[in-house]
Amino acid sequence: MEIARDRYLRRLVERRGNGLIKAVTGIRRCGKSYLLLKLFHRHLLESGVDEGHIVEVALDDRANKALRDSDALLAFLRSRIPTDGLPTYVILDEVQMVDEFEDVLNSLLHVDGADVYVSGSNSEFLSSDIVSKFRGRSDEVRVRPLSFAEFMSVYDGPSDEGWDEYVIHGGMPLALSYQRASDKEEYLRGLFQRVYITDIVERNHVANVAELDELVDVLASAVGSLTNPSRLQNTFRSVKGKSLDDKTISSYIGYLEDAYLVAEAQRYDIKGRAYIGSPKKYYFEDVGLRNARVGFRQVEENHLMENVIYNELLSRGYNVDVGVLDKYGKSPEGKTERRRLEVDFVATLGSARYYVQSALTVDDPAKREQETRSLLGIPDSFRKLVVVKGAMKPRRDEDGITYMGIRDFLLDDRSLDL
Repeated sequence: MEIARDRYLRRLVERRGNGLIKAVTGIRRCGKSYLLLKLFHRHLLESGVDEGHIVEVALDDRANKALRDSDALLAFLRSRIPTDGLPTYVILDEVQMVDEFEDVLNSLLHVDGADVYVSGSNSEFLSSDIVSKFRGRSDEVRVRPLSFAEFMSVYDGPSDEGWDEYVIHGGMPLALSYQRASDKEEYLRGLFQRVYITDIVERNHVANVAELDELVDVLASAVGSLTNPSRLQNTFRSVKGKSLDDKTISSYIGYLEDAYLVAEAQRYDIKGRAYIGSPKKYYFEDVGLRNARVGFRQVEENHLMENVIYNELLSRGYNVDVGVLDKYGKSPEGKTERRRLEVDFVATLGSARYYVQSALTVDDPAKREQETRSLLGIPDSFRKLVVVKGAMKPRRDEDGITYMGIRDFLLDDRSLDL
């Protein structure tokens, strides 16, 4: 089963020979090794690179145990890099298994011809601060679980059935190897608890694992809802009957973000062109993992659609915020009143900006008015989209708002500009 991962392969290819360490990061089991050792390796061969100029070491292979010593690894790599002046592509998988791996990588930057690519997947390499360990001489390629388009590249069935599967079990690559839903769900539950939570606990020396677990469950239940540590503190007090201070909650959320399990979406004042602090929204790296935390029971498709769209925009390289728009009008008593409207996502990349609203349906005129009210109030000409659950080919209304179905949006990389 070969999965298309063209976005990430393209990013690696664009970084060839840039003089920096290419650090392939991301949540464990999302396909980093597959990207480097299979797809990128094949690209190098197809582009004319000789095998003698590709040096790969899978450090989790017991046959390479001796190379987990930093000095031994550096000596081995130096001996394998030809001196003919041509680039040699050094690919190190599971590099965190080497003591002082940062020194090895920085040393390789001084080796003529070495073009270095690394990946890792334990608590020492998963965190989002790993790039800083390379002293500013690295270039991160962030890999995410399978997008819907990548999922459909191997799914044997029509896209509507594929969506039904994807929105429940998500895009963790190994989940696709299971046929029965019960096996997929057992895999995802185990992956979350035995791998991700364990990594976070070890890295951050978490003493009360039960507290962390309960916070994850609360975030999973409220995915896409505005919240902050104070609100979560109140939730623990009222629902869980427990006292958990907001400082501890902030630390736990930071651990989850640092390990790429959840990501925050800040609120952005569209008219004021400024960020608003708390509260924020939190989305999960993969909806299948999120569903695993709630026992595959709370499967509200509106919130899961939001999460999928958020992840899709990030995987396309956009910065993604929640849009806020203040609209003023008169109350029945004639007083001026403010209404705060929300745009699900403001996606920006360079000078480009898009406003994206997620809606299950806009078939009813009242529902359509509700979903477009905030978009119509935006005082600029950037493109505005409403993504709906059903099958709807892209079309634009008289107000310049584009409507399209979720599958069309996810399967076409150009969908933001259709």
